[in-house]
Amino acid sequence: MARLRLIANRDGAAEAPAAREVLPDADAFDAYSRTVSGVAEQLGPSVAHLAVSRRTRRGRGQGAGSAVAISPDGYLLTSAHVVEGQSGVSASFSDGREIRAEVVGADPLSDLAVVRASANDLVPGSLGDADSLRVGQLVVAIGSPMGLAGSVTAGVVSGLGRSLPTSSGSAGRLVENVIQTDAALNPGNSGGALADGLARVVGINTAVAGVGLGLAVPINDAARKIVSALMSEGRVRRAYIGIVGGSRPLPPRVATRLGRTEGIEVVEVVSGSPADRAGLRSEDLIVAAAGEPMADVGDLQRLMVAERIGRGIEVEVVRNGRFLKLDLTPRELES
Repeated sequence: MARLRLIANRDGAAEAPAAREVLPDADAFDAYSRTVSGVAEQLGPSVAHLAVSRRTRRGRGQGAGSAVAISPDGYLLTSAHVVEGQSGVSASFSDGREIRAEVVGADPLSDLAVVRASANDLVPGSLGDADSLRVGQLVVAIGSPMGLAGSVTAGVVSGLGRSLPTSSGSAGRLVENVIQTDAALNPGNSGGALADGLARVVGINTAVAGVGLGLAVPINDAARKIVSALMSEGRVRRAYIGIVGGSRPLPPRVATRLGRTEGIEVVEVVSGSPADRAGLRSEDLIVAAAGEPMADVGDLQRLMVAERIGRGIEVEVVRNGRFLKLDLTPRELES
């Protein structure tokens, strides 16, 4: 039997094994890896692969996406565009189960949808608050890119405060405060989870905007209200006044009087709309509505909730340097 020999130096003494070389940032890399793997282990059972059947002119078509369980009794959150035009949905989980599901409600204007799987023992993910995110913060994406279920990628929040234009029929809207991340996203990630380092779902992945650039709809108070409406009513009701507008700097005299620099310029008024009936005109500057300051379209969108439908509000505008107050009654948005 062969004998093991110590490697000796010239003096015959055995040489001690060389010390393991340690990278300067080894501890940081280990911590990063532990965080990502921890998020994957905790949140992975909550993320499903969605197989979506669609009827097309050529027959049946197949689509795919991802979803996140938000309650044990089958409710899952996904992207509205994933289930658009569906004729059948099934959800597959990391434990091997494939469960039939149905769409409870979808809101294309926020690109959020709720589906319900026929199960009562799902592992729900914990919803976080995207409003607390910071640029540079670690985020982890879990979904089914290219149909590869349970895929995990990691990166950072590379931008905040982005806007995502959405539409439904003739209605259009900007989804505000969209999360921009460099965590790799591919087709099939849509509807999957974007989580922080504590495995809290802070966004629903919605779009691949370019190489190394993904977008996610934020989970915040506004999103929670949308999800709650979809679960209880199957739709989201919004108020509508009928203008196209954009943020514009206020004239110096107006800015000094109001103590702020931005207002909403009315670019177009839809004929026959509540804004038209109230007397709003193109080039008007909206500076307040319902007693709240208006600086950009997002401020006005936040005001257009279901409770405002059919209830009059006072709109303050600047027209040709003069301040005017108009009474306006929003109606329900037909999408």
